[in-house]
Amino acid sequence: MRSITVLGAGESGIGAALLAKAKGINVWVSDYGKIEEKYKNELLEHKIPFEEKGHNFDIIDNTELIVKSPGIPEKSNVVQHFRLRNKRIISEIEFAFEFYSGKIAAITGSNGKTTTTSLTYEILRKSNLKVGLGGNIGYSFSRLLTNDLEYDWVVLELSSFQLEDLYDFKADISVILNITPDHLDRYDYDFNKYAKAKWKLAEHTKKDGYLLLNNDDPTLKHFAIENPVDANIVWLSANNPTALVSKETNQKFEINLLGIHNIYNASVGKSIAEIIGLKPPEIASGLLSFKSIEHRLETVSTFNEVRYVNDSKATNVESAEVALKSFEPNIIWIAGGTDKGNDYTILEKLVFEKVVAIICLCVDDEKLRSAFANSECQFYTTQSVDDALEKATAFAKPGDTVLLSPACASFDLFDNYIHRGNEFKNAVHKLINEIN
Repeated sequence: MRSITVLGAGESGIGAALLAKAKGINVWVSDYGKIEEKYKNELLEHKIPFEEKGHNFDIIDNTELIVKSPGIPEKSNVVQHFRLRNKRIISEIEFAFEFYSGKIAAITGSNGKTTTTSLTYEILRKSNLKVGLGGNIGYSFSRLLTNDLEYDWVVLELSSFQLEDLYDFKADISVILNITPDHLDRYDYDFNKYAKAKWKLAEHTKKDGYLLLNNDDPTLKHFAIENPVDANIVWLSANNPTALVSKETNQKFEINLLGIHNIYNASVGKSIAEIIGLKPPEIASGLLSFKSIEHRLETVSTFNEVRYVNDSKATNVESAEVALKSFEPNIIWIAGGTDKGNDYTILEKLVFEKVVAIICLCVDDEKLRSAFANSECQFYTTQSVDDALEKATAFAKPGDTVLLSPACASFDLFDNYIHRGNEFKNAVHKLINEIN
């Protein structure tokens, strides 16, 4: 391989470009939009040529391979153009895999993958294994491989987008936590297309490897029957009373995480550690030391007996359902954003039972208001986080929870869910300081 084009200059694209440069491959970076300043500076520092605000098809055509960043959809003009010309197009994950010889634990799912990936990494890290963490969290897989470290294991969080354009990639341990509707706008609002994208991880598991699946997920059960794979399948369930019990000692492991969903997430980390061969004390230490990740059921503050919770990472209905289940009435729910084909039906009972007010923090509130029009909730719509917090605090009484759990993407008002979560946390601290 002598030359490549990297499409997209976010974390994945820049990681792939840096890895290519480190391996002596000529690389051209092309982004249809404006490249973020920190990434542009990296390209300049490493003398990697690039373009932004458009694609030069002639230059791209003169390279041997295209590495496509996960944010670029299959239907984009540039991808379609080079598909028709039979140009080889692979994902950043596939590209990085060509230069990696260690073992891989890969985790995907519609919900819970960041928590589970981080928790698994924590358990392995505390056991003194040389472990890398990346993919859809932190550094890209490619960037991990530019530092010349030799990993025993790399733990990867993989989105459905990152599972596209895989060919030779194989994981030693794969996990599909669940498959529920998400990102349907990317998949022509066809749930089956989205589910197939997730199931690709099962198909890219080594024959002698392990595939961990959720026994409580009907979609996964269906796919396991209809699309069998050669890996060793391990079925896990949050409802299994031995989910957090050591196979070796029958010891019950303790965790510092809220909600039944986190029993399942922790059982995945525990199971991966047991497959690898870690001892119970190592597993117990990792599980107990892990705290909830930022922007996921994160208690920001409790003030005047009202709890303020940042769950900005809840970008789909199922994640919001988990959040609403995690707290007792009464809840002032801050929701809304960019709709991804949401069906709010599964939230109706929870909203009717627990929620006293819905603050719509979004540009378009029509679908949210329509979904819960028959509830007794008070409604308020705003495009300001500060305004949302002031109104929520006015609604709240001692013992209540103000919960940001949007059930939507953030792009109508924010850069991403992290930006939204940080704005919420800043607004909470600002409001409390003003009241004091």
